[in-house]
Amino acid sequence: MMSTLKEQGLDVDPRHVTLIADAMTIDGEVKQIGRHGLAGGKASVLSRAAFEVTVDNLLEAAIHGETDELKGVTENVIVGQPIKLGTGAIELVAR
Repeated sequence: MMSTLKEQGLDVDPRHVTLIADAMTIDGEVKQIGRHGLAGGKASVLSRAAFEVTVDNLLEAAIHGETDELKGVTENVIVGQPIKLGTGAIELVAR
């Protein structure tokens, strides 16, 4: 994979490739990254819809009465909420 990326002029950290490889093989079989693999298997309705075939994903979720708990980064960005990550993970209270 690294040689293919380098041939294309891309300088990718090997740790990123390892992370993707782990995600693609976590359940013992190789899954693609696209809508029929990792991206399509996400629990979040909005996260699936953000990747590809938006209308189909939203329609399918509506038919099955799915709800989105807005726990991930993608879903929160879509609805314009602060992300509970980094500085957004801390709540300060002035007394």
